[in-house]
Amino acid sequence: MSNGLQDNIVFPNFGMGGDERSWFAVQTKPRYEKKVASGLEEKGVTVFLPLVRGLHQWSDRKRNVQLPLFTGYAFVRIGRERGARIPVLRTHGVVGLVGMGGRPIPIPDEQIQAVQTILKENVPFTLYPFLNVGRKIRLRGGCLDGIQGVILALNGDQSLIISVDGIQQSLAIRVAGYGVEAA
Repeated sequence: MSNGLQDNIVFPNFGMGGDERSWFAVQTKPRYEKKVASGLEEKGVTVFLPLVRGLHQWSDRKRNVQLPLFTGYAFVRIGRERGARIPVLRTHGVVGLVGMGGRPIPIPDEQIQAVQTILKENVPFTLYPFLNVGRKIRLRGGCLDGIQGVILALNGDQSLIISVDGIQQSLAIRVAGYGVEAA
């Protein structure tokens, strides 16, 4: 499949001193990730679209294809000033920059570099639900399957807090060894 996109599209400028640009996540329309990356590339924007190989099955055939690792997202490295966002936001298929209160939130270089390294080195991985401390989760598997609570870091371990609101009492259990998902 040759559509002008390189494997794991990335055009980084690592090691350049004084680079005032940061990585930002771009939300795309559904199934527009590659089109957005290509459009941004044409505009000269540094873009990273992490791709993984996957088997796609149609009714009459199967084919190995490059699929976005994070569905609905690509990453751009642009300046923090408002004017740097305009070419990105005017790209067909872009919904917006990911942020809070109308302000895009920069992604630390180390996080993007970690994803790039994992993909470049073909390190086996599985997607894992993002769990913030304080976020409601559900246990999966074992005798506690389906139990919900709030994730908490307690003495360096992740624990599930199960609360009985009516009596304002809680229990904490370690989640090590259990599958977890966002509730």
